[in-house]
Amino acid sequence: MIKAFTYRLYPTNKQEDALERTLTTCRFLYNHALAERIETYKNTKGSVSYVDQANALAKDKNDYQQQVHSQVLQDTLKRLDTSFKNFFRRIKEQKAGKKVKAGFPRFKPAQRYNSFCYPQSGFRLTNDNKRIQLSKIGDVRLAYSRPIEGKIKTCRVIRDVDQWFVTLTCESDDKPVQKNGKPSVGVDVGIKTLAVLSDGTEIANPRHLLKSEKKLHREQRRMARKVKGSNNRNDQRIEVAKVYRRIRRQRDDFLHKLSRQLVENYGLIIFEDLNIQGMVRNHKLAKHIADASWGRLIQFTQYKAEEAGAEVRLVNPRNTSQKCSGCGEIVPKTLADRIHCCPHCGLVMDRDENASINICTAGIAGTNAYKGEQSSLKRSASKCLPICRDMTSTLRNDNSGQVMSLK
Repeated sequence: MIKAFTYRLYPTNKQEDALERTLTTCRFLYNHALAERIETYKNTKGSVSYVDQANALAKDKNDYQQQVHSQVLQDTLKRLDTSFKNFFRRIKEQKAGKKVKAGFPRFKPAQRYNSFCYPQSGFRLTNDNKRIQLSKIGDVRLAYSRPIEGKIKTCRVIRDVDQWFVTLTCESDDKPVQKNGKPSVGVDVGIKTLAVLSDGTEIANPRHLLKSEKKLHREQRRMARKVKGSNNRNDQRIEVAKVYRRIRRQRDDFLHKLSRQLVENYGLIIFEDLNIQGMVRNHKLAKHIADASWGRLIQFTQYKAEEAGAEVRLVNPRNTSQKCSGCGEIVPKTLADRIHCCPHCGLVMDRDENASINICTAGIAGTNAYKGEQSSLKRSASKCLPICRDMTSTLRNDNSGQVMSLK
């Protein structure tokens, strides 16, 4: 099992200069190696491999490269080599008929190169894990917030705007995890409500970006008034980046807490396998879809479920909103129709809850492990069809739904 543990670093001014110098040296090496590959192909139609560039680097290092650990420089070349391998892999996928963007490796500006890695050695924890010794940089103070599990394999130093972090990747033996035997649940994600569970629980959308837009726009206007290339503009760019960082951390904190509650309360968690990249092409909803971060919620839930004895499944989203969870008939609806009202069986309920029940049913039908489960998916249906419109108006004004607490 591979786990990553991230800790905050508190370098001195001298150590921070060394960290910045290491980042700059690695970025220059990356861009130089990329330019060498491009020029070689233009002139000779040949290619330059990682081994060729690593051997050339070992023979001839400049003064800046001699101040950086050798394996950090080698990992920079491997990083470029991985980019080319991914590029050629996507080219093959395009030829096979898949709709993917190839994405040729690009030169990295200072704002887009924010990490370097010690792949094997050059680092060690010291002083009862309160500090970390980084080769060519020094003994940096570390906020050891949680214990490490397993053997440390790699160490990656990351710059996050004006803060520094270290990510230690650890390898440990796989431990058998028993199923927790808790009930199943279907999760229908959305924008108005972040998620509606098949048991009727609603999770409100926190809308972190929307709440911080006023401050973000103010900082962006200030940056627009600065002269391009000036120190004042660079300082203001950092202020804008801090606002974005706060939004990102608020979002991740909320999703971590929500995913933890899901894996602790349920044994089988079922999501829709949504094409999120295609959905964000809608320019009217792209910002809100990105702010909701459905894919990140699924990702967090998946890796937490592995250790909690739970299981996460993805089902085909086709007709989950149109299908009636009571009788199985298709009831066409537009996005503006927020209430499901079935003319066949008379079932009236919230559109998202109906979809979550269908998602749960589809997920359970795909396995025999939960075949005998008696869930509360059956909902009583009104048999008097003329009152559907009255029920619809009543449900629209009803705000008494259960909301999951994340405190």
